[in-house]
Amino acid sequence: MRLEGHEVVELRKVLPVNATDAGVLQYAQEHGLLLVTCNPDDFPGLIAEQPNPGLIILVRRRTRQAECARLLTLIASSGEEGLRGGVNFA
Repeated sequence: MRLEGHEVVELRKVLPVNATDAGVLQYAQEHGLLLVTCNPDDFPGLIAEQPNPGLIILVRRRTRQAECARLLTLIASSGEEGLRGGVNFA
């Protein structure tokens, strides 16, 4: 993502390791960040309860390169602003 010019915030560098999913979502909302996660179970329910900064659920693929390619394709086709407030799968 960084190599393609996107700002990336690694949660482990800004939140405690035991941060809850709700805390992660709140951090993303407060900082205007799109949230990319591989957790399809908890985040969709959480965004129904609070403002949604934009959620991308990354579907696991055989390689990290394939995951990154799909994510970059989604962002390129929708634009970051087009992803805000929605739930998207990459």
